Amino acid sequence: MDPEAPAPPPGTPPDDEEEKRGGRKGVPWRMTLSLAYQSLGVVYGDLSTSPLYVYKAAFAEDIQHTESNEEILGVLSFVFWTLTLVPLLKYVCVVLRADDHGEGGTFALYSLLCRHARAALLPPGRSAAGDDDQFFDAAGAKKAPAENGNAVTLGGRGGGAAASVRRLLERHKVLQRVLLVLALVGTCMVIGDGVLTPAISVFSAVSGLELSMEKEHHKYVELPIACVILVCLFALQHYGTHRVGFIFAPIVITWLLCISMIGVYNIIHWEPTVYRALSPYYMYKFLKKTQRGGWMSLGGILLCVTGSEAMFADLGHFNQLSIQIAFTCMVYPALILAYMGQAAYLCRHHNMESDYRIGFYVSVPEKIRWPVLAIAILAAVVGSQAVITGTFSMIKQCTSLGCFPRVKIVHTSAKIHGQIYIPEINWILMILCLAVTIGFRDTKHLGNASGLAVITVMLVTTCLMSLVIVLCWHRSIFLAIGFIVFFGTIEALYFSAALIKFREGAWVPIVLAFIFMLIMCIWHYGTIKKYEFDVQSKVSINWLLGLSPNLGIVRVRGIGLIHTELETGIPAIFSHFVTNLPAFHQVLIFMCIKNVPIPHVRPEERFLVGRIGPKEYRIYRCIVRYGYHDFHKDDMEFEKELVCSIAEFIRSGSSKINGMSEDFDKDEEQRMSVVRSGSIRMLEEDGSVENTVGPSHAREIQSPAPVPAPATGVKKRVRFVLPAASPKPNAGVQEELQELSDAREAGMAFILGHSHVKAKSGSSFLRRFVINFCYDFLRRNSRGPNYAVTIPHASTLEVGMMYYV
Repeated sequence: MDPEAPAPPPGTPPDDEEEKRGGRKGVPWRMTLSLAYQSLGVVYGDLSTSPLYVYKAAFAEDIQHTESNEEILGVLSFVFWTLTLVPLLKYVCVVLRADDHGEGGTFALYSLLCRHARAALLPPGRSAAGDDDQFFDAAGAKKAPAENGNAVTLGGRGGGAAASVRRLLERHKVLQRVLLVLALVGTCMVIGDGVLTPAISVFSAVSGLELSMEKEHHKYVELPIACVILVCLFALQHYGTHRVGFIFAPIVITWLLCISMIGVYNIIHWEPTVYRALSPYYMYKFLKKTQRGGWMSLGGILLCVTGSEAMFADLGHFNQLSIQIAFTCMVYPALILAYMGQAAYLCRHHNMESDYRIGFYVSVPEKIRWPVLAIAILAAVVGSQAVITGTFSMIKQCTSLGCFPRVKIVHTSAKIHGQIYIPEINWILMILCLAVTIGFRDTKHLGNASGLAVITVMLVTTCLMSLVIVLCWHRSIFLAIGFIVFFGTIEALYFSAALIKFREGAWVPIVLAFIFMLIMCIWHYGTIKKYEFDVQSKVSINWLLGLSPNLGIVRVRGIGLIHTELETGIPAIFSHFVTNLPAFHQVLIFMCIKNVPIPHVRPEERFLVGRIGPKEYRIYRCIVRYGYHDFHKDDMEFEKELVCSIAEFIRSGSSKINGMSEDFDKDEEQRMSVVRSGSIRMLEEDGSVENTVGPSHAREIQSPAPVPAPATGVKKRVRFVLPAASPKPNAGVQEELQELSDAREAGMAFILGHSHVKAKSGSSFLRRFVINFCYDFLRRNSRGPNYAVTIPHASTLEVGMMYYV
């Protein structure tokens, strides 16, 4: 949205095209079709391989197969309506519209809700509900700053039901905690699914060897082949979604065409009237006849929608339209034909030699069984790609919002920043996946485990979506209630059937989710306590302004960059530094890296700059904002943008823009201002340059020639190039810019805090255990803090300090 455009009228849904697509509005059809093609290899691999194991899992033990076709047609009816209502109606038609600026997943829904209600429990440095009034309004709706410093709201507060629900969330901390826990549970189950889906997909594909080998030989071959395939799959992840998608898409297309043609053949050859099962009446007959066994078999039928959540979780890798096109035009018809074909074959083959005969391969004609087996194994590898990719996206969102230990995130595409690879998570998933495969060696137990993980994520999505409908879309509360009742009832039925098999494999996703949930909660708790200690221990601005040469404080040449998580005040780490070393740089910048819960922050809104104290102190505060899917630039480019934002702040006289005088109260900080990058350019060159003003099209301000130093080498010179239309700056601005360029020439030093967090004396045993052992262990084994720059060791000053929380 153009920052100078008028604000939308109240009640305008925040999912307008520009905000909804996150800057992908007007994507050309050629690119959309290309993304739809790639999505087949990344998003739909898991969903398209479900025919390998659904019927086998449904008929495992719960249903006693008879000569009647009612059970088979009942299962087919359940499969058809589940595929139609959940992936097609719920996800394709509704949930995909609730993206967060083009990004999807459980945390995308959570961040949407946090922006439209003060419901975030994260530190202000990572929350939409912080004190950043320049970027978010009172409701947490995103703002775009206009030229005159006034912000334009991109999402209205809404009224009626939305206001009532918002007030309820804002007043009750318990509801805010429930909301966060719900988002974390969904995320943990996605991670658990990332472990289980590759195992069941690959194992089910390899199980086709049973039909071509003796059982004694088969049991020694199946497991090693599955493990080798899994290792190769995870080893390919570092190539990135783009390359993997283009490699895997032809495999999925071939697989979908293959199962479609086999399905059509079986329908025509064995049972042309199988279409009767599309009537929901057969679901009623199925449950009436099978009763408890039929209800328990729903845990196997549920597997037909495994991978549906990947459509939403992987949305950041593609776009909404491409995923919708791929599903409705290719995936959905192929799956329906495949399931109908299997049912048609089973209707004419009631005498099975063993339970594995009810699997997919028995319905494949013998002449093409080996080629289909090869394609199935390749498709199963692709099916695992969807949940692995979704897991990477979820982990990155959690890390950016302070809910997961910091990990290395590798961006694998220069065009689509959502395409990432996380080495640590990749290898952890591989080890857990191999452990589950070797431990179970059975599709029945793997199916029970995967089913519970899948349906839990869907239930969480349904709950969060009902709130999004009211708070973000400003629709009727009855529509939200209808949504949660309709889809929640369907998913609760499947959830109960999956949960009843706890001892038969369903315990695995619960244990995995519990472990990851524990890690997230401990990290979140430690982060909150550390931030609270920073807030309580910060020193007043008056203390800093009171420092004078009489106390022995010396100002040295250069720029001192102090990283802090505080948005106001002076961090205790700096007072600790000055107390022990009474000197700091001629230009001092307190920098706060703020991760806001939106996917991307536009470059012109990235820097918030303010002044601390009078002009002559040359002390500034800069808040640098990143979305949870933003790409952090390299150190040199970031340093230039940071210095240029300070220079633009000085040139534009931002203290007057906000209606504040230069001589404000020393006890208070100046209000932060959004500084547009790109207005001032900084040129760095070697050698001496005359101190002149440039031609009419641009004005240059540079530092005076430094005093010749005895050291050899060419001195780097810095100059600022002002916009052509800008008026000539007054003497005070020129002096301040010259001092900034002089400090930049002298170099930049990074003053970093190295904190050790300990539980304070008198704390309970549980608190001491969580802080002193668990949080400290996670902190020591995670990546260092994200400073947005790769800090050179020669320019770093580390200040150690003990935090007692």
